[in-house]
Amino acid sequence: MLSKQLVLNSGISTGSFDDFVESILQLGAARASAYVCCANVHMVVEAHRDASFQQVLDDASLVTPDGGPVASVAGWLSGRRQERVAGMDLVPALLAEAARRDQAVYFYGTTDAVLAAIRERAARELPTLRVVGTCAPPFRALTAAEEVEHVAAINAADPDLLFVALGCPRQERWMADHRGKIKACMLGVGQAFLVYGGLEERLPVWARKLWLEWAYRLWLEPRRLWRRYLVTNSRFLYLMARKTLSGK
Repeated sequence: MLSKQLVLNSGISTGSFDDFVESILQLGAARASAYVCCANVHMVVEAHRDASFQQVLDDASLVTPDGGPVASVAGWLSGRRQERVAGMDLVPALLAEAARRDQAVYFYGTTDAVLAAIRERAARELPTLRVVGTCAPPFRALTAAEEVEHVAAINAADPDLLFVALGCPRQERWMADHRGKIKACMLGVGQAFLVYGGLEERLPVWARKLWLEWAYRLWLEPRRLWRRYLVTNSRFLYLMARKTLSGK
């Protein structure tokens, strides 16, 4: 059974990994126009800074504790240990269970090369999985005509689960904007496309448990990510300390 804990201003869903998988698959089977955000420190701090983005998280059906610090704080507040529920782990688990339940999936985002790699792995490991469509949208704002075309194509394919990788916060805003328009459970999973497609390596479990995943990604993309990790992580610690000391 999932519940929520307030981490800074964001309601983070808590519960077991299996509970998250089951809840997401139920949203998909219901063809609910719902969306799921995978919240790391960057997302929580961004929501704290930007009220419009905070509303995006508030309106999500589920907000998983994607980052180690977010999971730890949510667990501390709930009084019981909370495991990470990362998009990189959700994707393979959901695909395997979707194949078992005959639920259809669609991938939206990144590039044609990444999507081809995802299809290849899924066909190899999950031959019964119904991948009903993929789309690599252009790296720019869509025209009104393109927007209508993309939504129509997704709904015509009729997926239970729509995996979205447009980068944070663009993918979360995109899902919020399309709630009520797309009849599927949308999941913002970003970097998980590259990892599942085998184009980026995942750190071993021991390193993830030490919260070193951010350091690894910073090493891979220092120019793009240094501010997100070094500045944002420090701000998260400061904001949490201030909130704890003030008791608010």
